[in-house]
Amino acid sequence: MMNTLNTEKTAEKPFRKTGNPVELTSESPLHPRRKSHRIMVGSVPVGGGAPISVQSMTNTLTANVPATLQQIAELTAAGCDIVRVAVPSQDDADALPEICRKSPVPIIADIHFQSKYVFQAIDAGCAAVRVNPGNIRKFNEVGPSICKAATDAGISLRIGVNAGSLDKELYAKYGGPTPEALVASALKEAHMFEDVGFHDFKISVKHHDVITMVETYRLLASKGDWPLHLGVTEAGPAWQGTIKSCLAFGALLAEGIGDTIRVSLSAPPVEEVKVGCKLLEYMGLRPRKFDIISCPSCGRAQVDVIQLASAVTEGLKDVTAPIRVAVMGCIVNGPGEAREADLGVASGNGKGQIFIKGKVIETVPEDQIVDTLLTKAQEIAAQMEADGLVPVSATGPVVVPIQHPNR
Repeated sequence: MMNTLNTEKTAEKPFRKTGNPVELTSESPLHPRRKSHRIMVGSVPVGGGAPISVQSMTNTLTANVPATLQQIAELTAAGCDIVRVAVPSQDDADALPEICRKSPVPIIADIHFQSKYVFQAIDAGCAAVRVNPGNIRKFNEVGPSICKAATDAGISLRIGVNAGSLDKELYAKYGGPTPEALVASALKEAHMFEDVGFHDFKISVKHHDVITMVETYRLLASKGDWPLHLGVTEAGPAWQGTIKSCLAFGALLAEGIGDTIRVSLSAPPVEEVKVGCKLLEYMGLRPRKFDIISCPSCGRAQVDVIQLASAVTEGLKDVTAPIRVAVMGCIVNGPGEAREADLGVASGNGKGQIFIKGKVIETVPEDQIVDTLLTKAQEIAAQMEADGLVPVSATGPVVVPIQHPNR
C-alpha cells in the first residue's frame, strides 16, 4: 500500500556521504546556492555546495566530561552535525582531548580572551576553533601563529563577529553595530588571516535583530566567497527565538545564502537542533522525514483537534521513518488533506475515516482514532525500516498547522 517513489529517492541520495562532491551538493528549490569555497570541520564539509549543516553548543561545564559527552550524544541523536563546547578555563581546555576522542561528531572549541586555549584546543584534536579576534588579547601578534598551528593540524577556524565585541573604532565610525560596521569588522579579520595565507575559515556576523542580521549577511555575501555560518544571536526564549531564527534563516536560505546554521535559543540545546533540522527540511534543504500535519481548531471542527493532534504527536514521538500523518477535524478540508498524506484521519460526527495512501481503509469511532492511527503509523514505519528507507539522522515529529484560503 505504500508509495515508495519519494522514499526510494531519499534512500539513493542520503543526506551526507563525506568526500563525494557530487552527493554532497545540496541545492535549494527556491534559489541557486551562493558559491562559496569549501572547508572541513572534521568529517563535515561546510560550503562549496555541501549540505547545510546544523550546529549547537553544549551548556554543560566542559570540564565535566561525562555530562558534556552525554549532551553531545543527545544532540547527535537529534540530528546535530557539529557541536561547539565552551573553553573559558584551564580545566575546560584540559578536558578537550577526551571529549574529542569520544565524541561521535566534530567538536569546535569556543574560545575568548585567552589565546593559549586556542593552541591547546588544536593540540587536543578539535575539528575547528571559534575565535573572535575582537576579544582575543593582542590578536595581531598571535593571529599568524594560530593560523600556522591550524594549518599544521589540518583544521579550520571560525571568525565570529557580533555587536557585543565590535571594535570600538568601527563602532564609533559607523555609529553602532550596523550591517556596515559588522561587515567591516569581518573583512578586517578575514584579510588578517588571508594575509598570512590562511583560507580555511568560515565567518559569522550575528545580530539579535532579524532585519539587521539579514542585511549584514547579504552585504557580507557580496564581498567574497567565504562559507557563512548563520545565526541570530541572543534570539531569546524558545518561542521567540524560533520565530526570529526561522524568519532570518528563511530569508537568507531562500536567497541561497548560508552554509551552516545554529538556532540560538534560551532553551535546552536539543531544542535548537530540532528547530534547525526541521527548518532545513521545510526549506527543501534536507530530505523529508517524519511529519505531522494538523488543522487549526475552528468552529467547523466536530472533534477536539488540539487534543487529537497532541495525543498522536506524543504517541509517535519516537518514530523516525519519513511518513506524513494528517490529523484533520472537519469535512471541508479534512478528506482532501488526509488523502494526500501517507496516513491520515478525517474526523467528524463522532467518527473518523482512516486513509492510507489516498484510500479509506476503515471508519472508526472517535474514541478509537488515536489508537488506530498509532497502530497504522507504527506498521508503516516498521515496513519502511525493514525496506531500508529510513534516512540517516531522522528526526521526530513536529505539528504543522495547515491554513487554507477559505478559512
